[in-house]
Amino acid sequence: MIRITLTSALLAAAAATSALAHATLEQKTAAPGETTKITLRVPHGCDGEATHTVRLTLPDGFYAAKPMPKPGWDLSTEDGPYATPYDNHGTKMTSGLRSVTWSNGHLEDGWYDEFTVRGTFGAELAPESVMVFPAVQTCANGTADWTDTSGSHDVPNPAPSVTLVAATDSAEEHAGHGGHGATDGAAQTAGALEITGGFSRATLPNAPVGGGFLTIVNTGTEDDRLVSASAAVAGRAEVHEMTMADGVMQMRPLPDGLPIPAGGTVELRPGGHHLMLMDLKEALVEGETVEVTLTFETAGEVVVPLAIGAPNARGAMDHSGHMKKD
Repeated sequence: MIRITLTSALLAAAAATSALAHATLEQKTAAPGETTKITLRVPHGCDGEATHTVRLTLPDGFYAAKPMPKPGWDLSTEDGPYATPYDNHGTKMTSGLRSVTWSNGHLEDGWYDEFTVRGTFGAELAPESVMVFPAVQTCANGTADWTDTSGSHDVPNPAPSVTLVAATDSAEEHAGHGGHGATDGAAQTAGALEITGGFSRATLPNAPVGGGFLTIVNTGTEDDRLVSASAAVAGRAEVHEMTMADGVMQMRPLPDGLPIPAGGTVELRPGGHHLMLMDLKEALVEGETVEVTLTFETAGEVVVPLAIGAPNARGAMDHSGHMKKD
């Protein structure tokens, strides 16, 4: 009886672990302008059933893509227009591969496999952009879909994603050049806090997330804390930080908020602390302005305008660095 009970418990634990395993991408980060492999990792089937079809959808901004065939699987593709044309080694590309389907295969629930596409991320894409690759597994009597593009960590079916990180960001931040333009524009005040240099970056149509950057100066004698943010243009907003771990740049939310020490200055900038505008309801258009509401533990709420610059802008009023497109 004891042996049977222990065996059942182990099997139940294994099943639970399998159910919690998400389909993810091997690549965690990439750089704008970089040609790279995107490898979908499939760790299990659909509620115990074998997977016979895998479909991967490619986001805007990932172009000139080519799928890798898999022995024992049929390969089919779908093309479509790009949101913006690209110059691919002298060839103007206005459309290309938008989804890949591997079908008529057999991947047991207890097996693991990978499905790969090679392509290029547009050079005009902003660092900190999260590029999502929705995927769907199809089995005999159901599906396992990984299609939620909200960026939430609490959903059961997050879409696999890659975070774009500029190769020069780390060096520029350490050299103190990451905040160019951070003091441009009139200051917004909330209690002892002064907020300046608010800016965002233009996004592609249908992009799910955008960024927000600004400088906060605490002129008072008491510490404060940025506890939350919101924006009408986004379903939700979060305060995030980017850190380097084992040579890989990682981004995570700050559920306890961001401390603003008395007499100190805190910069929300590319490659460091920043606002994430998630579930965007419309594209962020260069030359326009988006308003965010910041809530501080002591100072309360303040509405801050963010000037929308180029997709790779590094400060307020920075419209440089456009990628040339025909």
